[in-house]
Amino acid sequence: MSNEYAWLHDEFGDGAGDTWLCVTFARGLSPEEALGRSGVVPGNVAGEFGVAAYEADGGTVLADYGWGTSLTETQKRLSQDTTTALVFFTVKSDDVALFADGERIVRFSPYAYTYRDGEVPQHLIAYLKELGLDRDDRTEDPVPKALALAARATGVRFTPAHFVREPLGGSSDHLQ
Repeated sequence: MSNEYAWLHDEFGDGAGDTWLCVTFARGLSPEEALGRSGVVPGNVAGEFGVAAYEADGGTVLADYGWGTSLTETQKRLSQDTTTALVFFTVKSDDVALFADGERIVRFSPYAYTYRDGEVPQHLIAYLKELGLDRDDRTEDPVPKALALAARATGVRFTPAHFVREPLGGSSDHLQ
């Protein structure tokens, strides 16, 4: 089991056992470029929703407080000429997806591994097995494992030291 991202999972928990998390690991992109590709203009979050872009080793991690970057079209733009991994968990939905060069390579629920889809659904099998995400299982929380999968699949390493730095952010109301 991988607990290397348990800290990030804890940051997006509500204290009552529910997770509200939408993050994207984007290989080789600066925070400015990642926001631009997402359609987010850097600046104050004037509306209800926003995206924070954190510089990380090997790229950027976007934390979306409104889910606009979880949209397939946004991920396609963001992954053009690179690789992105989306990890999305709410009380109503969960999704892990890998995009490369504007295409969805694989998408699945971490609770329903069997039902993967995308251009190459078998693409992450080695990582899925390594992290214990290779089964349909609701007995343990897969969020830290899914975050570790995103890091491995993109080569982007995100640590608490990255998270405490001031992110570049902007409003994402228009993406909703």
